[in-house]
Amino acid sequence: MELRQLEYFVAVAEQMHFGRAAVTLSIGQPAVSQQVARLERELGARLFDRSSRTLRLTAVGSRFLPEARTVLAAAERARGVVADPVAGSSRILRLGSCTGLGDRLGRLLVALGELLPDTATELVSAPTQARLERVASGQLDAAFVRGVTAAPGVELIEVWSDRLLVVLPASDDRVAGGSVRLAELATLPLRIVSRRLNPPLVDLVLNACAAAGFTPVVGAHPGSLEDLIAAVASSPSWTVIYESQARTLRQPLVAFLPTEPVLTMPTELAVPADATSRQVAPLLRACAAAESSDQGS
Repeated sequence: MELRQLEYFVAVAEQMHFGRAAVTLSIGQPAVSQQVARLERELGARLFDRSSRTLRLTAVGSRFLPEARTVLAAAERARGVVADPVAGSSRILRLGSCTGLGDRLGRLLVALGELLPDTATELVSAPTQARLERVASGQLDAAFVRGVTAAPGVELIEVWSDRLLVVLPASDDRVAGGSVRLAELATLPLRIVSRRLNPPLVDLVLNACAAAGFTPVVGAHPGSLEDLIAAVASSPSWTVIYESQARTLRQPLVAFLPTEPVLTMPTELAVPADATSRQVAPLLRACAAAESSDQGS
């Protein structure tokens, strides 16, 4: 049982609504639901009755609520006793980054700067497995990952759901429609990274194509994003890109189109399994702020 779980439980109990609780906590609703469900599993009891349209505390939840509040109050008193009296102290937050975050990354760093003014954020790039291992060992404070369901010594908290856009030559007739059905791309080569390098992305796209009734012919992937865009622009072919990443590009020779059906990839924040709510809360709030700015842009 973690303080973070108690904080989320109390917020939901006070609001009687997961969405409103997430707003008061300044984090995403998936994180709130995830942690409350985890607390219920650890306690072996349901704290909320979700069977009707109105959320209610169960009998166990009603008994647990005052105890949770007592623990949180005691934790605040303990923090006050050991608070660092030295002003101006600083630390480094080591954050593993991944490709495709686009303009969200900048908004996230701005939000972290406001939430943790005495902390410098250091971005670290590494393959997914390496990022997870570094988080588990303490070499990283947290990391963004995609397509991971579990990892030893790490807790995964979904923070975003990223939409994928199709990249086509700007001269392609399909561009005029403003969106594209995957089945319309059956005759074009797909330029996509090797599955060895990014299995979640490749599986998502190929499975979606199969559901649309075709198996794409995979063309050459030149490596860098800049070269990939140039290759698509110069020859009949297509690829995919994260929407947040596409917003940072100005490429008149290609078009970025939403797909039918919509393709999305969740982004998780990986934190050490023993991380405290005090450590994780600023990161989750910064993620929520970055997503809020994203939706408002």
